[in-house]
Amino acid sequence: MSKEPNLSRLIEMSRAVKMTEEQWEEQRRSFAYGNTAFENPNITRELVDRVADAALKDR
Repeated sequence: MSKEPNLSRLIEMSRAVKMTEEQWEEQRRSFAYGNTAFENPNITRELVDRVADAALKDR
């Protein structure tokens, strides 16, 4: 039995999910951390938060 139909169903269901601004920002920061920290161990979640907070303040 293939799991593909379940995956397709989950993908379709996810299209209906509406993220709040807070969830969107949290996801953005997580993405930034995950895509930088593995290349540079000096990158921390706290650093990502400081930079993101500064960018939001400058808007």
